[in-house]
Amino acid sequence: MTTLQWLGLILYCLTLVGVIKQISVVGLMGDKHQQHLLFGSAAALFAFWIFKVGIFEGLDVHFVGLSVVTLMLGFRYAILAGTLALLGATAAGFAQWQTLGINGVLGVMLPVAVTYFVYLVSFHHLPRQLFVYIFVCAFFPGALSIALKTGTLAGYYFVEGAYTWDVIYDNFVLLIPLLVFPEALLNGMAITLLVIYQPTWVYTFHDKFYFDN
Repeated sequence: MTTLQWLGLILYCLTLVGVIKQISVVGLMGDKHQQHLLFGSAAALFAFWIFKVGIFEGLDVHFVGLSVVTLMLGFRYAILAGTLALLGATAAGFAQWQTLGINGVLGVMLPVAVTYFVYLVSFHHLPRQLFVYIFVCAFFPGALSIALKTGTLAGYYFVEGAYTWDVIYDNFVLLIPLLVFPEALLNGMAITLLVIYQPTWVYTFHDKFYFDN
């Protein structure tokens, strides 16, 4: 493993330890509803992540889906769901173990952190309306997350010297404009259906804020 891969793994493990320490494992074991949401979200992410396209190893693209999962589960449980999906995809051979830390930091932590940050800013500084929640908290972070993930991974592969910049740009970076709208639409549509039909599944959504007001 390279220095960057070790640093990524250490950072990811430290984050996971901090997340797990803030979660009541006993409470989770006794909460069937939360278990279903956590493991169901992880399974959905796994399904999204194994269907990817690309010519070169690592320079492949797929739906991320972490924005809607973050809004559903909150920051800590979204990190756990993403980690379970990443471990499953890696164990199934869809990613390399050497890049587990990098994929965890750039492919899990970054999208979750971006989405939750946008949600917090929206909640405290923008009108609490349903359409604001859908477009600002789900649609926009979905687009931003996949753009940042793809861009930072491109930088990682370039710094590591895995590919020349021409290969990375032509086969990875150029795809960003084509990815942002489908990813945003996926997250926006998913959260719209959830808040209408299953609002109790969405941790960050409350009727008293977005409807009653």
